Amino acid sequence: MSATRTQIYLQPSQRRRLDEIAGSQGTSLAAVVREAVELYIAQAPVDPTTALESTFGAAPGASFPGRDEWEVRARRLKNVE
Repeated sequence: MSATRTQIYLQPSQRRRLDEIAGSQGTSLAAVVREAVELYIAQAPVDPTTALESTFGAAPGASFPGRDEWEVRARRLKNVE
């Protein structure tokens, strides 16, 4: 796993609790912190504008059907339901 070293400051009570969790799981403090960060990221709302901007131009050769074709497909889907 490639990782970036990051330094953070914790309250003494936070550090004690994280150490307890790591000890009870038989893992490292770093592993507990990484798991907590992953859970936080998974629950954080995504700003649609930021998401779109981060993918803009990602597939410059992509082609898409015109609006008329999308409407034809939408009508077909409505008829199937």
